[in-house]
Amino acid sequence: MKKYITEFIGTFFLVLTIGCTIVPGAAGVIAPLAIGSVLMVMIFAGGHISGGHYNPAVTLAVWLRGRCDTKDVVPYLISQVLAAVVAAAVVGFLYGSPKATMVIESTNIPKALLAEFLFTFALAYVVLNSATSKANANNSFYGLAIGFSVMTGAFAVGGISGGAFNPAVAVGIGMMKLVNFSQIWIHIVADLAGGAAAAVIFKLNNTEDK
Repeated sequence: MKKYITEFIGTFFLVLTIGCTIVPGAAGVIAPLAIGSVLMVMIFAGGHISGGHYNPAVTLAVWLRGRCDTKDVVPYLISQVLAAVVAAAVVGFLYGSPKATMVIESTNIPKALLAEFLFTFALAYVVLNSATSKANANNSFYGLAIGFSVMTGAFAVGGISGGAFNPAVAVGIGMMKLVNFSQIWIHIVADLAGGAAAAVIFKLNNTEDK
């Protein structure tokens, strides 16, 4: 149970930070910095308990890589999505509706799919190599590397896809009306595909790391 509570807390503060920086209108440089930073500190806080996934796509990647028990996968996903829903509700209580809705237009769906896939792949690839590989066991930099991966993606393609790179985050930002809720399937499909692809590449590149 402590692993699931840890996943809830980390995901909650990730989605809460996204909402508290973007909904009031403090986007631009501030939002990606805050989001990457809170992910970093929550990974350092909970990584030793749950692995610090806070992301269904990362859980999928770590499971495919063989470093997450099958019995934990569904409880992790439930904890992460539930945390996103609660965080969205808290943001709504604190700030109300956003000043402007960042809707992904249907004509940009291919771009959004590609953007989400690429940077979720990058995120999961960094997670697998920095936090689960034997070569980097017990390192002290994995949280920073993972947080910076999300920050980089938010700067690079946030304006194209919303920069979720995380199906749980997609649910949260959909509830907060930062993206069109009817189009969060874009994030779910692309993000899970990105996580799965990262696991495949990791296993190809690290055949002796079981």
